[in-house]
Amino acid sequence: MADCIFCKIANKEIPATVVYEDEQVLAFKDLEPQAPVHVLVIPKKHVASIAELKAEDKELAAHILVDVIPQIAREQKIDQSGFRVVANTGDEGGQTVKHLHFHLLGGRSMQWPPG
Repeated sequence: MADCIFCKIANKEIPATVVYEDEQVLAFKDLEPQAPVHVLVIPKKHVASIAELKAEDKELAAHILVDVIPQIAREQKIDQSGFRVVANTGDEGGQTVKHLHFHLLGGRSMQWPPG
């Protein structure tokens, strides 16, 4: 989408501090981190939210959750101490950018309930 900030980041039109990239996924440091480690993991393909994932996106979703996030957690050295993965969906879910993204948070103790 032409006006999507995450699409612009994925297309290198807007700079970001990239921590991971492959053909399908980009991960970068959040500009307003809520933890010592706060990485946003996005598909390069525009998908508005988890609610908008289609059957054709199963491999992409699995790649993000099974391959990419664990690898970044290891690289950021939070895989052993623990981390949280959040995907806000919709207005009441707190989603402010309408492009599927996962927050990978770690480096401190997480509280519950979150919000």
